[in-house]
Amino acid sequence: MNAERVEVKVWDVPVRVVHWSLVLLLVFQVWSGKEGGLTITYHMWSGYAILTLVIFRVLWGFVGSTHARFADFLYAPKAMMQYTRTLTGRRAALYAGHNPIGGLSALAMLLCMLLQAGTGLFSNDDVLSEGPLYKYVTKETSDWLTTIHNYNFYVLLALAGIHIAAILYYWIYKRENLVAAMFTGKKRLPAELGAAQGRMASIWKALVLLALSALIVYALVRAW
Repeated sequence: MNAERVEVKVWDVPVRVVHWSLVLLLVFQVWSGKEGGLTITYHMWSGYAILTLVIFRVLWGFVGSTHARFADFLYAPKAMMQYTRTLTGRRAALYAGHNPIGGLSALAMLLCMLLQAGTGLFSNDDVLSEGPLYKYVTKETSDWLTTIHNYNFYVLLALAGIHIAAILYYWIYKRENLVAAMFTGKKRLPAELGAAQGRMASIWKALVLLALSALIVYALVRAW
């Protein structure tokens, strides 16, 4: 089976850098959020970085490389149902980009992180810290958004756990390593899928969008 496969470039550099940066930042957020106290300042800075990367990833989902685009990995319900029938088999159904469930998981994670970072801008801890947009809402609204921020944290952890479980399931049961491609950007696919390599967007476009995303977050934080 492996001898019949060809190496295909699938994930571009921006997708891989954003993916692993978010992993590291989320781990830090778990620690700093639980630690509290003076670390909350770093927690907020890390949240701004996450919001910047998520905004960038959303923009990249419309104008980025072929397999980074939402149009490539968001499938119709029928296609998703067909894919679920392959989950119990030992042989993985191969896709150049995200599979239907993986694409839905990626979207859910992005939306959840966007909600987490967005509500954090308005949150307060009733002691030491307030989000940069706290002054633009009432205390009651801030408390409500803080509650969402706190509970959504557990939703985010659950999604991350499901994501890790799915990766382990594919690796152990289906003998398909999904992690390696997110490091190398390449997958080994059947020859008939070799043409699915797709178009790689310019790194300069990515840098411009990243700068724009950072500017948006900076403007929010400074509340211009």
